[in-house]
Amino acid sequence: MSGLSTSELIIDIPGRPDGSALNLQVAPGEIWGVLGPNGAGKTTLLHTLAGLKPPRQGGVELGGVSLGRMNRRALAQKLGLVFQDRLESFPATVLETALIGRHPWLSLWESEQGEDFARAEAALSELDVGHLGSRLLSTLSGGERQRVAIATLMTQDPGIWLLDEPTNHLDLHHQVRVMRMLRSQARVGKAVFMCLHDLNLAARWCSHVLLLYPDGQACWGTTDTMMVCSALERLYNQTLIELSDQQFRLFVPTTD
Repeated sequence: MSGLSTSELIIDIPGRPDGSALNLQVAPGEIWGVLGPNGAGKTTLLHTLAGLKPPRQGGVELGGVSLGRMNRRALAQKLGLVFQDRLESFPATVLETALIGRHPWLSLWESEQGEDFARAEAALSELDVGHLGSRLLSTLSGGERQRVAIATLMTQDPGIWLLDEPTNHLDLHHQVRVMRMLRSQARVGKAVFMCLHDLNLAARWCSHVLLLYPDGQACWGTTDTMMVCSALERLYNQTLIELSDQQFRLFVPTTD
């Protein structure tokens, strides 16, 4: 499977200076977490990496091929995106929604076959929404819709997964379930790149971290080198306490 790379990339946020150019190499098997305060450009970055928003400068490549040279169908076979907020524009069941993930793999007039249904049903089961297959998506809770969206990406089966706050609306059990699933995907060669607000999810599950500052500056590296109080406190303008044992590290904001 191929990875994602950026060359001198600067995302376009009106009224903000250029900031740091991003030269990222997101390799198969890696899990990247993007951290930053509101307005730092996390969602804009994801949309730029997905080819939905042009950059101010630089470019994005998948497996050495520029996004601009790929048609949308070929791109969707290699890269998928889960949005932070989704508007359901037409009534559809949960299963019908998950099957949308197979569209990049079907010809113009081809309909879903048994394997497509099997992939969708397996993904819904993995995300603990398989029992909701016949329900209209509009009748689900926010957390259930979030899991259906991730299951749709799983059904799509791209090599590169872009996710905007994948644990949004999820209870603790389903947060862990989603993160375990993403780790499993990375272990079979997928590249995962996601925006997060929870520092402890990033510290626990990510192999790499990108810190986006409100002024456009950025730094990135392995999780161990990025997840340090001095960098995170500057990122969020908030003092933190780090707690750790032999297995986990936790970051807790002070109340002073």
